Amino acid sequence: MTTMRIPTDLPRRRGVAAKFGSLGKAVLITLLVVFAGFPVYWMLGTSLGTESSLYGGSQPLIPEFQNIGQWGGFLSDIPIFRWLGNSFVIAAGTTILSLVLATMAAYALSRYRFHGRGVAGFIFFSTQMLPEALIIVPLYAIFAGAGLLNSHWGLVLADTAFVMPVAMFIIKSGIDKIPYEIEESARIDGCSRLRILTTIVLPLIMPSIAAAAVIAFFDGWNEFMFANTFISSSDLWPASVGLSSFLGQFYTPMNVVMFCALLFALPAIIFFLWAQRGIVSGLTAGSVKG
Repeated sequence: MTTMRIPTDLPRRRGVAAKFGSLGKAVLITLLVVFAGFPVYWMLGTSLGTESSLYGGSQPLIPEFQNIGQWGGFLSDIPIFRWLGNSFVIAAGTTILSLVLATMAAYALSRYRFHGRGVAGFIFFSTQMLPEALIIVPLYAIFAGAGLLNSHWGLVLADTAFVMPVAMFIIKSGIDKIPYEIEESARIDGCSRLRILTTIVLPLIMPSIAAAAVIAFFDGWNEFMFANTFISSSDLWPASVGLSSFLGQFYTPMNVVMFCALLFALPAIIFFLWAQRGIVSGLTAGSVKG
């Protein structure tokens, strides 16, 4: 009978393999961070460049921080903060209205049984088959008759019509996973449907709410096509339309465009990081308190 001999250096081999595995993960994460962050780094370098350095030759790889004083001139000449405020109004209005309507629609489709329930879900789904450019002309006529041109509320309604069905399906998937017995216990205790939705269901679907909020906010924040068509006053432009106004046929101030693009990207990044905390906390929260 032969005896299997275990190598005496097996723990050392495992330790070396673990070290190489950790090193490989660190290298991969570093490459991903560099790949994702390089566009932001290049935007920073371009915003700090001068016209002579940007158009006279190759752009320096290291940002010219000695030119940071030109940012003050950009801010004094461009109403970027007014445009950012307009974008925030549109994004916040789209997010709030979409979440309210999507939550009620998702709860109805998930918990109620009625004739036409499948048809209603298909209608919500079919709205995603229509591109914005296809309905922009009839929507312009409707908004002109309703007095919603040159109005942020018109943009909020238009964006909500497109993003609400997506948010509804995301929230519905979260509601479907909640055991119905929890709601039945609440109804036995005398809770109304509205109270069950607000005090029991909503805390349990916070990851879905946060994911839908991110999609709705980004849809409103990046609004361009409707705003470029429905808004003629530059004071009401969102930042996306304001940025496009710098693009000329013969000349485009790239340092100004990239400076404004940096300011335009920061609020969206901050909102995503804040909403991400809601997703993680919602995933780790329990439904029963001991």
